[in-house]
Amino acid sequence: MRQTPHKGLAAGAIAFVALAAVSLPVAPAAAAPPAASPAATCTPAQLVANGGFESGTSPWSQSSTSVITSRSGQSAHGGTSFAWLDGTGGTHTDTLSQSVTIPSGCAHATLTFWLHVDTAETTSSTQYDKLTAKIGSTTLATYSNLNKNTGYAQKSFDVSAFVGQTVTIAFTGTEDYSLQTSFVLDDIALDTSGDSTPPADSTRTPASPSYTVSLSSDSSGTTWTGHESATFTNASSTALSEVYLRLWDNYHGTCSAPPITVTNVTGGSAGALSVSCTALQIALPAPLTQGQTATIGFDLGITVPSGADRFGHDGAFSFIGNALPVLAVKDGAGWHLDPYTNNGESFYSLAADFKVTLDHPSTLLVPATGTSSDTPGSSGRTITTATASKVRDFAWAAGPFTKISGTSPAGTQVNIYSVSGIGSSDAQSMLSTAKSAVDSHASRFGAYPYGELDAVIDNNYWFGGMEYPGFVLDLVSTTALTHEIAHQWWYGIVGDDEYTSPWLDEAFADYSTDLALGKTGTSCWNSVSWASSAEKITNSMAYWDAHSSRYSTVVYGYGKCALHDLRRVLGDTAMAKVMKDYATSHWYGVSTTAEFKAAAQAATTTDLTSFWSTHRIDG
Repeated sequence: MRQTPHKGLAAGAIAFVALAAVSLPVAPAAAAPPAASPAATCTPAQLVANGGFESGTSPWSQSSTSVITSRSGQSAHGGTSFAWLDGTGGTHTDTLSQSVTIPSGCAHATLTFWLHVDTAETTSSTQYDKLTAKIGSTTLATYSNLNKNTGYAQKSFDVSAFVGQTVTIAFTGTEDYSLQTSFVLDDIALDTSGDSTPPADSTRTPASPSYTVSLSSDSSGTTWTGHESATFTNASSTALSEVYLRLWDNYHGTCSAPPITVTNVTGGSAGALSVSCTALQIALPAPLTQGQTATIGFDLGITVPSGADRFGHDGAFSFIGNALPVLAVKDGAGWHLDPYTNNGESFYSLAADFKVTLDHPSTLLVPATGTSSDTPGSSGRTITTATASKVRDFAWAAGPFTKISGTSPAGTQVNIYSVSGIGSSDAQSMLSTAKSAVDSHASRFGAYPYGELDAVIDNNYWFGGMEYPGFVLDLVSTTALTHEIAHQWWYGIVGDDEYTSPWLDEAFADYSTDLALGKTGTSCWNSVSWASSAEKITNSMAYWDAHSSRYSTVVYGYGKCALHDLRRVLGDTAMAKVMKDYATSHWYGVSTTAEFKAAAQAATTTDLTSFWSTHRIDG
């Protein structure tokens, strides 16, 4: 979301419309999420087998029989054997890998190895030959001929984020056509320690959700009723006895008259609403073990309140964001049942598939997430069917919009839906902006994957703009629209926990907007002035809700300036590669601050510890 200064005035003017339907029993509005499970026991262990290569080659996988060796020319850190990658003096690639299961119940996991780099390259500035160290799909570090040393140096990485997972530790060495570089590894270890609280592994679950929705609207498009089902798989080694639905838009009403109602649940038993009636527990009929799939279904009612909001209607035009219940995420920290924030976003969900059928009066246009098709319904009605793959949420709008369309030079279909009062020249300007922005971001971070892109334009929004997959709400503003479209990558494709780490999507979207608009952020860090020692770019929405006047300044402004500064440290080319590679490695996944910091550190021989400290980027 991109904020505007007049937020408070407009937000106070919103009137809530209640749904006249029987809803589920509710707990008091302040009801807290359930307590975490008791801690599991962690037995400290070293998990890499034959990390010193003294017991032959098993269980390592190597690209050739000469990688694990004791031959002359190099020496071991300990014992007599070691892994020798490259060193041929010609175009060559060597690989070394081992699969490791990091047990759940441990709070900490640390990967270490000893590395010696021996090279005939004489340059002090160019990385001709490289060694990449990875765990799973995450690159931990990249070394090169520039890291040459006379002996071994130990490297250490916190890999606690992978607790509870089976991952592959992998090293890949590549040499160019001349002058050898040898990457010599020894004594590789992965140590675990410390009990975690709660004990559940860090695997994010329920995984691979798929939602099927069928809704019918009243004549105005402000009331929708129908059915939703959700199919999901337990990816965790810990059995699931329950799931939670997030009914986010109940924030916009009251617990006694919620705008979102869920009734007639199948596939589980509905409990009480909690977290100000935005979380609904569904107890499963039997524990769902790892790899098992289940489906829950329910009748759904939605009433859109008055107000030009991300969930609200501006006269005849309804904007319906975050209205479909989606599954909450559980990981090593337990269930993520954070409260709604109107200051920014609380939303955290895994990439899912949606098929949504919307039956509505033919006088209403219904832009929606995904690719849509219209077919005739009953007399005077149209059925819009929208399908979307690997998206984190689904949003739509309904009203007598004016629609114009075009195709970006790279081939993305762009649709602009304008409310009454938006002139044709402004609509055309927004179409041009959207086509340019989607191609600009795609060229930097990877091709736009969601088919068409819909933008709904209304100058009465109290906010500058709001993002959903393939669907954005915006004012007539080049900067705001470019920012919201950047969110298709930062939050949409590369997900994050928006309540815990809002900077990972807002700062990244603002930085991407600067790049798309040709802004370099020169000297922008010079204007930074911290309000307190507790203020940090990486603070959560809990902090920013208590310091709301500073949220935009720090998360958006200081956040993007920090990324501009990082670009100046790494260099334009290296930073561009970091961003694109990072997007690729987290495509449809979830980003964390620690993973981004590791990716940035892997791109440079400069120790970035002081950079993170100066820019107040923790994690």
